[in-house]
Formats: sequence, C-alpha cells, structure tokens
Amino acid sequence: MKNVGIIAVGEYIPKKILTNKDLEKMVDTSDEWITTRTGIKERHLVEKEAASDLAVGAALDALKSSGLAAADLDLIIVATITPDMQFPSTACFVQAKIGAKKALCFDISAACAGFVYALATAQQFISSGVCKNALVVGSEVLSSITDWKDRNTCVLFGDGAGAAILSEVKSGGIMATYLGSNGEMTRLLNVPAGGSRMPASHETIDTRMHYIKMQGNELFKLAVTIMTEAAEEVLRRAGLKFSDVDLVIPHQANARIIMAVAKKLGLAEEKIYLNIEKFGNMSSASTATALCEAVKEGKVKKGDIILLDAFGAGLVWGASIIKW
Repeated sequence: MKNVGIIAVGEYIPKKILTNKDLEKMVDTSDEWITTRTGIKERHLVEKEAASDLAVGAALDALKSSGLAAADLDLIIVATITPDMQFPSTACFVQAKIGAKKALCFDISAACAGFVYALATAQQFISSGVCKNALVVGSEVLSSITDWKDRNTCVLFGDGAGAAILSEVKSGGIMATYLGSNGEMTRLLNVPAGGSRMPASHETIDTRMHYIKMQGNELFKLAVTIMTEAAEEVLRRAGLKFSDVDLVIPHQANARIIMAVAKKLGLAEEKIYLNIEKFGNMSSASTATALCEAVKEGKVKKGDIILLDAFGAGLVWGASIIKW
C-alpha cells in the first residue's frame, strides 16, 4: 500500500461577518453569554453563495500551492450536510466549475466528522492505486439550515470551506485513522424535515422542521467522552503517545468541549489549535479550515505529528494521525 499524504491545503471564508453584538439584536442573548458558553465571538455567513461556490474557492486556493492543475485530479470528494441540491452531488458542481474533467465525484454526509471521513476515503482510493490525486473539501452553508429565532443554536454556526489535496508521498502522510458511529443517537442533532421521512409541506415549514434541532447538554457530555476515546484509539493504532503529537486540530464545535478533552488527555493548551472565536462551528469545514490556517500560520512544519479529532451528528466521530 502506498503512503498517502496531504500535499496542499486551502480555504474560502465568506466576507460577511455576524458578531455576537449583532445577535443581541436578533434573539435574547448576550456577547458575554455566547463567549462564556462557546468561545465564539463572530462567524462568517454567505450572502448569495452555495456550498459548491465555497468549495471552489477552497479548491482553487489548495491547487495554487500544490503544483497541480485541476485536470490532474482523479477524485473529488465534498463533505457537506448543506449540499447545493439533494442531487446531483456538490462534488459534480465543483468539478464543472474548476474544470477537473477526469475526476470521479461524490459527496460524503458525515456531519462534523465529514472532513476526516473524506480524508480516509480518499486515502483508500490513492493507496490502492485507483486514483493518483484527490481533492477533499469540507464545505458548509449552515446559515441555510439555522433557525435564527432559536437562541440556543443560532449563536453556534457559520459558513465556510476548507480543502486538502492528497497524493502519494515518499514517507509520512496519514499514519492511522479511527472512524466510528452510533446511530442510536440520531435524535440528539438533526434536521427533521426535507428528506423522505418528512417531505417538505406547509406544516413542516410552519413548524420550522427544516432547521437544526439540537439537544446540547447531552451532546456536550458525549462529545467530550467520544473525542477523548477517539484520540486515544487513533494514537494506539499509530503506535504513538500523546507526547509524540506536535499539534491537535479538533473540530471547532465549542471551546469548552475542546478544553475539556485536552484536560482529560493531559494536553497543554499550546498543543491545541483553536479558531472557533472568529468562525464558530462550520461542521465539516471546521477541521478543514483549522488545518489550513494552522499550516498557513507556520504552526505545522515538515515532520510534525498532527492529530485531527472530530465528532458530530449521527452520531459519528473520526480521528486521524498525519505525519506532515
């Protein structure tokens, strides 16, 4: 099996910013409450863009530093829970917009763990020799499914996209991955209507069933436990210890969750990368953009051991160890 690594990263963040002060005018909340409970100060929102538009921006950013052209891509995977349409896949829209004519395309729906799931999937295509170069994008327009009248959820989410290009590498790359799911917990975080279970109707619209519904307290406890266990398991699979890890890039759901995980794992705060303050929770795009920003800020260097750790609706979780 071939070694597969990330050779380039990219991101695209919409320009419009919604601050906590702005939210104070929309719902019964406060900047202090949001900051204390979540660590979020602002988030970016689209104006007229769809998930594929954000994905294209991130893809072009990654291609720019990869040394590859779009025509060199054999595979495009878009991780998203806010696709342009139910079908065709958002990845097909991306392919057409960037001119990656020979790439096979599909989407992955694994909520906040989508980017890690997509990386693991692309790795299999390349390591087995089916594909040579893959584009993986986490792209979300969560503002399109956020209930802006629900103060418990609307403060959390933002829009954005992050991308990675994967190819065969001589050494290092993705060393280990751990993915998991628990479908018995689907009730904790979902959008009830719009699918075959509850098709769109006047009733589903009137009762606001097309927006995110979340049971936050239960999710908080599960997230801390599962992200901790996922980090421990992926390190075991890689044959490494926490002292070997140079940087942990967690899903940016809630700063309190992330710090609770770090405490349970005995990790120093300087080993944890956070950008939730300025972006909020962007689901599958969170880990992708955090990785991109960490690389661009020089916090990831050649030879570093990086731990990605994500958790989301499903329930699903995914952790990956990458030697940069």
